[in-house]
Amino acid sequence: MTALLAKPLLYCYILLGTSWADKPAPTAFHPLHVSTSDISYNAKDGQMEVILTIFTDDFELALTKQFNTRTDLTKPDMHAAMDDLVKKYAAAHLQVRNGGAALPLSYLGYEINKEAVNVYLESAKIATPKKIDADVSLLQNLYDDQLNIVHMTVGGIRKSAKLDSPARKVTQEF
Repeated sequence: MTALLAKPLLYCYILLGTSWADKPAPTAFHPLHVSTSDISYNAKDGQMEVILTIFTDDFELALTKQFNTRTDLTKPDMHAAMDDLVKKYAAAHLQVRNGGAALPLSYLGYEINKEAVNVYLESAKIATPKKIDADVSLLQNLYDDQLNIVHMTVGGIRKSAKLDSPARKVTQEF
């Protein structure tokens, strides 16, 4: 009896096994929803420099949701249009204060770094900060489990904080 069942099962495996091999592998996905915000004071230039690092697929989804438009951060022919969206998104989801006063940040641009996007911002010249406040809500409109890691560096001293959604505010004193 086992011999009768084994042959048809073997044929099924052979036939179905070859059709499974033709299917593309599932797309890579990351189960972790995280971004980093690196806020550093450059004493030489007297400016605050900011680098936001966000997974490209998550960032495109957030831009699409917020601006209700098609996005593709990797296509060179769409870079100018994406620049405008990235600039608006960064301004809406990151605010930095220096000693209690709002610190305007100028958008410099973005670049793709493997599977992530780096967004670059900088301030005008300021005095060495003693206290920095940041309000970071990157991707919180997408994921309830969003984790935003915020690094702040002044005078070679780096302090970090982890913001689990819905938390969005961090203060560091130097």
